[in-house]
Amino acid sequence: MDILFELDRRASVEDVRERLPDPPSYSAVRAMLGKLETKGFVRHEEESLRYVYLPTIAKGEARDSAVGRLVQVFFAGSVGQAVNALLDEAEELSDEELDRLASRIERARRRSDP
Repeated sequence: MDILFELDRRASVEDVRERLPDPPSYSAVRAMLGKLETKGFVRHEEESLRYVYLPTIAKGEARDSAVGRLVQVFFAGSVGQAVNALLDEAEELSDEELDRLASRIERARRRSDP
């Protein structure tokens, strides 16, 4: 999915394969795209005797779904634990990024106050 969003266009199996680190076989990439299609995340069209794949969901929707799964799987549903882990990994945040985070935290605090 990342590669399809990165390319921002239709992509063949080979387009996807050549952008993968240590690329698997053509058939393995085709199988993965087929699974994504079965799950409704991509669709294909025929173009010059080959299939090209396109995302069926918006990048933001895919991101939100992935973040939700990440929080559920690795942090037992705790957004706070996920945020703390991300902050632990943050090498360097700019003052602008820190201000934006502080603002979001303040908004969340106001929403949760009775």
